[in-house]
Amino acid sequence: MSSFLPQSVRDELAAAQKTARRRRATRVVHIGDEAFAILEMTDRGFCVDLDDAPRLRGLVDIYDGPRHLYQALIVASEQVGDVMRYEFKRNTAAALRAPVDFETANDQPVGFLPSP
Repeated sequence: MSSFLPQSVRDELAAAQKTARRRRATRVVHIGDEAFAILEMTDRGFCVDLDDAPRLRGLVDIYDGPRHLYQALIVASEQVGDVMRYEFKRNTAAALRAPVDFETANDQPVGFLPSP
């Protein structure tokens, strides 16, 4: 079917599909102060748009909206069309609280009420 369409129409369809993929992406990879939309993510790695992101490498943070999901060490794997695939060398889930190395009492007050 696409062979019957003019090249300009095929280019516009490809651009519209790329824009729709970016809008659907909720996960974002942060490296330094820059952020790039993750188009597809698996347990082994993720994909970003080749035009938006430079060749990424090293330690990155992965967010789902405002929630920090992972801190990962990545390496570029392969280029597939207009998408760049990255693989995890290390992928660590982000924790909200740091582990403590001492015992805490269970009867500690959770909060203080103001006096009337």
